[in-house]
Amino acid sequence: MIYRALISIALGVLLAWAALVLVLFFARPKGSLIKEAIRLLPDTLRLLRRLATDRTLPGSLRVKLWFLFAYLALPIDLIPDFIPIVGYADDAIIVCLVLRSVVRRAGPEAVRRNWPGTDDGLRVLWRVAGLPGHDAVA
Repeated sequence: MIYRALISIALGVLLAWAALVLVLFFARPKGSLIKEAIRLLPDTLRLLRRLATDRTLPGSLRVKLWFLFAYLALPIDLIPDFIPIVGYADDAIIVCLVLRSVVRRAGPEAVRRNWPGTDDGLRVLWRVAGLPGHDAVA
């Protein structure tokens, strides 16, 4: 009886993980956007840190960003790196999803105010993350 329960739990976890892999696969940036996202990684991490310490943003938003940092610091990924395409990109995809959430809640001005890089880099970040309102960057 206990083996059935353990097998059911294991199958449930496996199915949930498979669903997550599919969601991340379809949410990933298309084509060369992955390369651009990797190029922007240092500035994006500085942006996220600045947003996480920005006292003008709601506390729940800053907590969400600190949870993101905790996930990125963990040596274990949701999707192992040996899986093609999404293995290495899962961190970038999750960062994009959290960034979208932050921009929708805090507004594009908070991102523009805290962006440490160039204007061109900010435009690329906007496109890579699929953030709303391309005109908000100009």
